[in-house]
Amino acid sequence: MNTAAPTTGLGWVKSSYSTDQGGNCLEVAAHATAIHIRDSKNDPATGAVLTVTPGTWVAFLRTHVARP
Repeated sequence: MNTAAPTTGLGWVKSSYSTDQGGNCLEVAAHATAIHIRDSKNDPATGAVLTVTPGTWVAFLRTHVARP
């Protein structure tokens, strides 16, 4: 896990739960070797970024995302 990985030039995707009123929302940028996660209300240039491996991200999603 790394909170200082370079993330310039990545395509960030905002959570579908995000609204214009702010709140607790995440943005995610996927790369072949890493998944980057940041808080959408922080300044993209200076805010912290959590970086995890794709395997860690998949394990997180399997554990925390509701299935139909």
